[in-house]
Amino acid sequence: MIPFSITMIWCIVIFTLVIGGILWQFAKALLEVLRTNAAPKEWHDATLIAKRTHVGRNNLSYTTYYLTFEWEHGERREFRVGSDIYALSLEGDKGELLFQGSRFLDFKRA
Repeated sequence: MIPFSITMIWCIVIFTLVIGGILWQFAKALLEVLRTNAAPKEWHDATLIAKRTHVGRNNLSYTTYYLTFEWEHGERREFRVGSDIYALSLEGDKGELLFQGSRFLDFKRA
C-alpha cells in the first residue's frame, strides 16, 4: 500500500507542475498582449539595420521573420514581422516606423 501512496503523490506533484507551467506561460502571453494593446502607437524616423529568420520544427517546420530598426537617437528594436513584409525589406531602408509596444504595425520607406 505504501508504494501506491508514494506513486499517487508523485503523479499529483508532476500533474500540478505541468498544469502550473502551462498556466504560467498562458499568463505571460496574456500580460504581453494586454501591455502591447495599452501602449501608445509611436512613429519614429528609422533605418532598417538587420534582418534575420528563425527556423523551427515541432510537427511541422516554420519560419519566424524579424526586422531590427534603429532610430535617430540610437535606440534599436527588433520586431517580428510577416514573410511579406520581410521579403520587401532591405537592410539600409530608411523611413517612418510605426509600432505599438512590441508589435510592428508599418514601415513607410522614405
